[in-house]
Amino acid sequence: MDKVVGAPADAVADIPDGASLAVGGFGLSGVPNVLIAALYAQGATALSVVSNNCGVDGGGLGILLAAGRIARVTGSYIGTNKEFARQYLAGELEVELVPQGTLAERLRAGGCGIPAFYTPAGVGTQVAEGGLALRYGPDGEVAVASAPKEVREFGGRGHVLEHGITTDFALVRAWKGDRHGNLVFRRAARNFNPLSAMAGRTTVAEVEHLVEPGELDPDAVHVPGVFVQRMVPLTPTQAADKGIEKRTVRRGDAGEGGR
Repeated sequence: MDKVVGAPADAVADIPDGASLAVGGFGLSGVPNVLIAALYAQGATALSVVSNNCGVDGGGLGILLAAGRIARVTGSYIGTNKEFARQYLAGELEVELVPQGTLAERLRAGGCGIPAFYTPAGVGTQVAEGGLALRYGPDGEVAVASAPKEVREFGGRGHVLEHGITTDFALVRAWKGDRHGNLVFRRAARNFNPLSAMAGRTTVAEVEHLVEPGELDPDAVHVPGVFVQRMVPLTPTQAADKGIEKRTVRRGDAGEGGR
């Protein structure tokens, strides 16, 4: 089955207002920027997003966030996104903060059909005991707080019950993919992409290099095509457009011509 969709706009055209999305990426690495831009142009709003972080100011999911199109974020890192912090503290955005490893496992579990699991991460904290601010009120008070979670003991150690995550759609970016939807990710860009791809009921992948079926080594495939419904091949310019979240340089010594 050929899953290639001609244009990014066509791939996200049916994402409705209020949809839930799992979105790959870590910082600016492996972010499906072309699909995010297409969704911005499409106009869907009141979105519930599951992603490690919500982009940066002016980049990634930060574009949708700044436009007021995201209503809820489930993630593990706010980072240096000032608009994210502003909306959260102002009560404009509902945020569920999740330990990073737990978030990864919740996505994986959802994709594998596992409804819930126990983990020691968060035991003895507000993650398990409840009270984390999901939404603030206009005066800075906690308007909506997280509920307590079930805790059980296994092997003499406490574990908190966490639920698997599934979403209406998933947006991911892959290094290579074939027309059947099999995906390969490269280095750090792999991050949350395979997990998000598995968690989405309808998964859309933008791919830097589209190949024909049979060209990928089966042992190298990170996400099999059964998890992917739509493929969007990127142009060379789109594939090469990769931002740097924090550019760091150092001054060379005198021997290198630096000063």
